[in-house]
Amino acid sequence: MTDGGGIRIAPSVLSADLSRLADQVKQVLAGGADWVHVDVMDGRFVPNLTFGANMIAALRGLTDQPIDVHLMVVEPERYLESFAAAGASIFTFHPEATVHVQRLLAAVRGQGMLAGLALNPGSPLQLAEEVVADLDLLLIMTVNPGFGGQTYLPASNDKIRRARELLAAHGSRAFLEVDGGINRETARVAIEHGANVLVAGTAIFEAADYTAEIRALRGQ
Repeated sequence: MTDGGGIRIAPSVLSADLSRLADQVKQVLAGGADWVHVDVMDGRFVPNLTFGANMIAALRGLTDQPIDVHLMVVEPERYLESFAAAGASIFTFHPEATVHVQRLLAAVRGQGMLAGLALNPGSPLQLAEEVVADLDLLLIMTVNPGFGGQTYLPASNDKIRRARELLAAHGSRAFLEVDGGINRETARVAIEHGANVLVAGTAIFEAADYTAEIRALRGQ
C-alpha cells in the first residue's frame, strides 16, 4: 500500500458509538471511507486511556481495508508485535515517546506494517527530517492529542505545507496525514496545503449521511 494519489478518508473509531461499532464501521466503509483509524492512548503520553490490540483484532474481523493505528503511548515498541498480530496495517508513533526512532521505524516495516511518525503541534518538523527515507506516513497533528472533538489549530497549515515540501524534496511517496478538528472547511484547507489523508471522527460519525459527509471531506 503506497501513496498512489487521491485523498484518503480515515474515520476515527474514537468518535464511534461503541455499542454499535460493527454496524457503524461497516456503514462508513460502505459510504466510501478508505481506512479505519484507531487511536491508542496509554494515559501517560496523553491524558486519556483508549484502545489496544483487542480493538484492532475486532476491526480486522470486520474488514480487509487498512487499519491505521496511531499510538499516543510511551515506549510504542512494546506494542509492535501484538498490534502486527492483531492485524494493524499502519503503525504510527511519536518520536518523543521512544529512544531509537529509526530502529523502531525499521522494526515496524519488518513486521509487515507501514511505518508512520506523528508530530504534535509543538513538535518541530525536523524530528522527521533525518528519517524521511524510513517513513511510509507522516502524521501532522492539528490539535494537541488526547481527546476527540477539538478545534483545528490554524497554525497547522504552514506545518502541513512544509511537511509536503520536505517529502517532495526527498522524493518520498509517504502519505501526509492530518488529524484533529477535521470538518468540511478544515479538510479543504488541509488538502490545499498538501495533506492527502484526513482523519475525521466527530464530523463523520455524527453526520446524518456518512456517504455525503465522506464525499464532502474528500472535496467531491
